[in-house]
Amino acid sequence: MLLPPIHINLVILVIIVLEIAIFVNQLLFYMARPYEKNRLYHVILTGLLIVYNMCENLLIMPDPRIPLPIMAQNIISDSAGYFLTMYVPFYCYKTLGLEKLRWHGKYGYLFLLVPTIFMYFIHYPIYNDFEFTAKYSYYAPAMYAIVALTATFRAIRAKYREDHNKAGYRERLWIFVAVVIWCISPAIDELWSTQKWIISAIFNNVNFLLMSGFFMRQTIKRFLVEYDLLQRSNTTLSEKVKERTIQLERSNEQRTNTLVNLVHETKTPLTLINNYLEEYINKHGYEKELAIVKNNIDKLNKDISNLFDLERYNKGFVIYNHGQVANFSRILTDNLVLFKVYCQKKQITLRENIGGDVLIKADPGAINGIVNNLVENAIKYTDEGGEISILLQTGAEEIIFSVKDNGIGVSKDLHDKIFEPYYQINSEKGGFQGMGLGLPIVKKTVADLGGSISIESNPEVRPGTRIAIVLQKYVPGEGKPVISDYSVSRYSGLELGRFSISDSLYDEKKQTILLVEDNSAMLSYLFKKLMKKYNVTVAVNGSEALVKLRHYPATPDLIISDVMMDKVDGFKLAKILSEDPDLKHIPIIFLTAKQTPADKSYGLRLGALDYIQKPFNTEDLLLKVASMLENAVQQRRMMLDSALKALKSAGNLEFRQKEPAPEALSKFEQNCRAYQLTAREKDISRLIGQGYSYKEIGETLFIAERTVKKHVQNIFEKISATNKIQLINKLEA
Repeated sequence: MLLPPIHINLVILVIIVLEIAIFVNQLLFYMARPYEKNRLYHVILTGLLIVYNMCENLLIMPDPRIPLPIMAQNIISDSAGYFLTMYVPFYCYKTLGLEKLRWHGKYGYLFLLVPTIFMYFIHYPIYNDFEFTAKYSYYAPAMYAIVALTATFRAIRAKYREDHNKAGYRERLWIFVAVVIWCISPAIDELWSTQKWIISAIFNNVNFLLMSGFFMRQTIKRFLVEYDLLQRSNTTLSEKVKERTIQLERSNEQRTNTLVNLVHETKTPLTLINNYLEEYINKHGYEKELAIVKNNIDKLNKDISNLFDLERYNKGFVIYNHGQVANFSRILTDNLVLFKVYCQKKQITLRENIGGDVLIKADPGAINGIVNNLVENAIKYTDEGGEISILLQTGAEEIIFSVKDNGIGVSKDLHDKIFEPYYQINSEKGGFQGMGLGLPIVKKTVADLGGSISIESNPEVRPGTRIAIVLQKYVPGEGKPVISDYSVSRYSGLELGRFSISDSLYDEKKQTILLVEDNSAMLSYLFKKLMKKYNVTVAVNGSEALVKLRHYPATPDLIISDVMMDKVDGFKLAKILSEDPDLKHIPIIFLTAKQTPADKSYGLRLGALDYIQKPFNTEDLLLKVASMLENAVQQRRMMLDSALKALKSAGNLEFRQKEPAPEALSKFEQNCRAYQLTAREKDISRLIGQGYSYKEIGETLFIAERTVKKHVQNIFEKISATNKIQLINKLEA
């Protein structure tokens, strides 16, 4: 049955619609799973089959109403099947997984393409004999089909003998049979006397639909297998996650216990060291060096105690006995005696408003810790000349304790962060260093006492910070003891403060070292060790170091720098220097507590000559410094000698290699001696006389331009000259 006004069979139309649906479905699946290449090959085959059906069935009978010449309609109708068949060898090679069909998959299409082009696009347009073209165009493809099908069957059998996969063997045979039927369809056409093209088309398309159904069936089976595998994987993954979580919890528990035990064991030797040191100080007197040792032992003891307390808090242990009654006013007043001394040293005004006999039901050690941490932080982060206000007052049922300063302040986004363990505000610490455990412990202690803690600070509006703590007031009954003689700690964490360290006096005969360290005690210690032999200029961070590099009389021969510093850290300092052509030659030694292999590798990649971890041996450090500086001197001497030899051979400069006799000295040499110019000053003076600029002199003598300017300033002072002309006249007269 044909559908007017077009020549197409209703059955073929239904098949085409069905194939279009299959094509769209498979294309969408492929777009969702682009790694399934077999599906792509099937999509292409489906698309070619749709084109074949439309071309052959619409144009099987030339229609003058179609705006194409009859010859063109015949060519499109009859050759469409050949172009579809050209794809079949490649399709079989890819989908059947037969490596032995590689040659047919790559080149088999030529046996169809060449005859088709010759018969339909050359012979037919020339002779206009369609019946002859249609009849004899079958022969070459038919012969190749026999060869290709035979090779395919052999390859399928060989593959089965190789892997013995019966399911795969059946799949390949099914596709092979479909291809065989497709190839013999021209012979089937000849068995029917009428409407043979309809029978052949239906036969081929039904065969293809069955093959597509088989392909979809395999896809569904694969989806089911993947779904089952995914379900099992999810179950297995959940079990593994639970198992791994338990392992991590156990590992973390082990590490925590080890840390707590280590901290606990460290307290005993620290106590012994501290006690013996106090006895020694009492017998032999209090010296500055011993004060530094004592302060650092106290600091270490405090940090370890904080770490121990925090871990015990996290594990749910009871740290304080809050069944006691403490005199808050007395504890605060006793602590302020020590803090006032530090405020005076830093020229900070300390104002206090302390109510009398404020009692609280709490461990006095906990109250002492709260007071120490809040007041200590206020002093740390308040500049000289600042002001701190401390308030302790009571209400009807509550106690309000607040500490207010006009220091650097805390930005709003950090109000919660500062109560997290190990977090420190990135600011100028001034030598005060800690672990970031004070405020977290304060918050936990306040929570244990049923109180609250709040912070008021916004540096964008006004400087300063106010931290307020609200606790429950205690009204004692008769006969209840009050602990009022609690001994406060003699260490507040502010013992050292900022040392006043000035650069050593510059001596041009000594090499120069730039020392960058934010810990005042460490900076003072290294300064004393190095200043005996070298010029030492100091900086507390990378930003200050960059300023020193610009203003110190000479470019440092070596930089010794910490890594973790405020403003500009050691790594950033090294990177800035590496990008400066006048400073990138300066060698760097990193002296730091950062000990991970990644940190060390990064520091060395930045160009550091050494990465020394704290604690370190001072003697080893001094030996390394001496060795590096000596090597630098030798390298500069070799470079200068090479440059001088090259310049002499070129006739640019005539530097003397040997000291001539006094009578042989030139006027210039005699005047240089008379004015007591050094060898470097003499070389610079000679180059000035030859018209060299300061920059050219620096490049010639391998020194920085600002070093040249410093030497020129010294030369002018020695000779009492005010300009270059006077200088030249006095030296050459």
